[in-house]
Order: sequence, then structure tokens, then C-alpha cells
Amino acid sequence: MFTGIITDIGDVRQVELRGDMRARIGCNYDMEHVDIGASIACDGVCLTVIAKGDDWFDVDISAETISKTNIGKNGWATGQRLNLERALKVGDELGGHIVSGHIDGVALIDDIRDEGDSTRVTFSAPENLARFIAPKGSVALNGTSLTVNDVEGNRFGVNLIPHTRQVTNWRDITLGDAVNLEIDTLARYVARLAEADQA
Repeated sequence: MFTGIITDIGDVRQVELRGDMRARIGCNYDMEHVDIGASIACDGVCLTVIAKGDDWFDVDISAETISKTNIGKNGWATGQRLNLERALKVGDELGGHIVSGHIDGVALIDDIRDEGDSTRVTFSAPENLARFIAPKGSVALNGTSLTVNDVEGNRFGVNLIPHTRQVTNWRDITLGDAVNLEIDTLARYVARLAEADQA
């Protein structure tokens, strides 16, 4: 489990395709304290450390994961920056919201504009996920816990404060980018309960 609070920005150092995909990701973590088998969310995708060095770790990414995430839409290019978060430990502060690292779908960036000191970003969500997104609710986008400001149909907007853009890869975004979307688990359960009541 994760919180959606990014703790490092990594970079893709190497990608190898062989049925599935293996990637080497550079980071600033103290890798002495990261075990083989540990989970690290990479742009929101929960991946398992299978090898490591002083400032890098390797992960295997299945064809299924590639097909469900922006890895399949955008690819991972050498040098690309990734939002990283290590898995929660007992006693860690829950600063964002509960995030599983299991991506529900891919949202597309429709609009980017300055709004005061913040940046307003508008996304199009897949139709089957839009009903789970509500104003003032939480979503994880590229692994970042964010608050939804407004919803209209399958489009929704969030505001990125300057700090968020500074400590994540959100400063790299452009129109049309595909973004990993994980809806709030609570929103999914509320929707299920509402469906059960109507049945």
C-alpha cells in the first residue's frame, strides 16, 4: 500500500523488451535499506525490486501491466523521469490517501493552464471509470494523491500547487500525455453499495 505522496523522482536508465519488459530505474533512495522483493510505485504502478545497485533498481513489467498503464501508451524512454514512492511501513504518516498501486486505466491531459500560483490540469477519464470520480474526492495520477476540483461528464480537473510540481515529474507534462489513473478505493465501494441499494 502507498499514500500517493511522492518521495523521489527516478529516471529510466535502461529498458529491455523480451516478452515482458525489464527496466532499470535510477533513484536517490539508500538502496542498502531496500530489500529485493520490496514494492516501489513507479508513476503509480506497484512494481517489485528484482535487482539493485547503489543508486538503481531493476523491475520486471508484465505485458498485462503494460497494456493497462501509460507504459503501453507512452513507452518508457531512457532518461524519462518517474514519480517514486516506497511502500508504507507500520507507523508511517498517511499524508495522502490509501493507494494500492494497481492502475485502473489511463487518463489523457486535455488542458493545462495557470490559475494564480497553481496549475489547473484537466483530464479525460475512460467512460467506465468516470462515475467513480467526484468533486473533492481523491484520485491518484501518476502515483500522486490529488484532490478533484470539478467533474463534467468524463472530464475532471485538479490543481497542482507549486510544491507538487517542484517535487514530482508533473513539471514535465504536455497536452495529450497519458497519465496512470487509480480511482479512490472508497469511491469504488460507495458506488458498489449504491448499485446494491438500487437492485
